Amino acid sequence: MFSHVTLGTNDFAKALAFYDAVFGALGISKFFEVDGSAAYGEEKGPKVFILSPFNGEPAKPGNGVHAAFLAKTRAQVDAFHAAALAHGGSDEGAPGLRPHYHPNYYGAYVRDPDGNKIQAVCHSSKG
Repeated sequence: MFSHVTLGTNDFAKALAFYDAVFGALGISKFFEVDGSAAYGEEKGPKVFILSPFNGEPAKPGNGVHAAFLAKTRAQVDAFHAAALAHGGSDEGAPGLRPHYHPNYYGAYVRDPDGNKIQAVCHSSKG
């Protein structure tokens, strides 16, 4: 459904350590890094860019905006959440079922070190 998502950062090194860990927990690899920007995902498919804003202004999280990343298993959601907290992120919703979305919706919400809200979600009933 999407080509890419871009998340701004004010501290590229800190963001890189954070996203290497949380995307690593989801089995998503970095395929590009140059001059303060990095991309995770697929070169010719869905991807996430981490970089400083092009206009030179400070990066600020959007109010009401978050990006959710698919996890194959609930264990990956748990690992994503743990990796985020261990690498400077903050909890916005611990791993667990959210049956108000659907019976197998298992997700976790975090804020990255710059305040961007991200999520991992598994739609499977399998752990």
